[in-house]
Amino acid sequence: MAETAPAPFLFHQGTQPLLLSIPHMGTFVPPALAERLTVEARRVPDTDWHLDRLYAFARELGASVLQATHSRYVVDLNRPPDNASLYPGQATTGLCPTETFDGTPVYRDGHGVTEAEVAQRLDACWRPYHERLRSELDRIRAQHGIAMLWDAHSIRSVLPRFFEGKLPDLNLGTANGASCAPELARTVLDIACAAPGHTAVLNGRYTGGYITRRYGEPARGIHAVQLEMTQCSYMEEQWPFAYRADKAAAVQPHVRRMLEAVLAFARA
Repeated sequence: MAETAPAPFLFHQGTQPLLLSIPHMGTFVPPALAERLTVEARRVPDTDWHLDRLYAFARELGASVLQATHSRYVVDLNRPPDNASLYPGQATTGLCPTETFDGTPVYRDGHGVTEAEVAQRLDACWRPYHERLRSELDRIRAQHGIAMLWDAHSIRSVLPRFFEGKLPDLNLGTANGASCAPELARTVLDIACAAPGHTAVLNGRYTGGYITRRYGEPARGIHAVQLEMTQCSYMEEQWPFAYRADKAAAVQPHVRRMLEAVLAFARA
């Protein structure tokens, strides 16, 4: 990485048994890598835009917050380090993506990355993020006897490469029930379903990525939930991807209630 590269993540330590992870909000691409990208890819369109703003209330709740700084085009923090598919048989993107969500090339020369480049990106960005995530969950569990992980994501509402039609607005994932207690999943789903003007589903097209599956261990007192939200719920889905405060105001209170429910579960 270039010397001017930011740290691989931003971190705020909270006081409550909740960690908010935002692995896909980073936009930084090292200059040498940016030169190899297509014009489209340099805009990093597949970013989970503005989630720090949407989840600004998390610090008020006392949550710890872990936020990536580098683009998923550098390395995808929600993919396993061996690049195994999270959804076998379905279209998805990999550890170091070579295609955008629309299926267009990320690299101008049409090539991907070498094994040495993948290893370097794992060391520079992927491992530091996951080491901090692991250590913070362990700290929270040691202090509170339980740890809650909320993995925050957003995506364009219509992406034919990945799913037919329009995606539900609030897509909750619990690794098909393996990453958190079933009563917690039901509670947050009920809150999501009660959001006026928004649709919701549990373990639909998105059941949770690597982070949810890897760290959710309810038998050990670590409960993980992923929320994949449609970007049309709070922003413009096309360049320049502007935040829409009016739209966000309609969904943000319900997202907050979900996190409050997660904390209530932990305290109970």
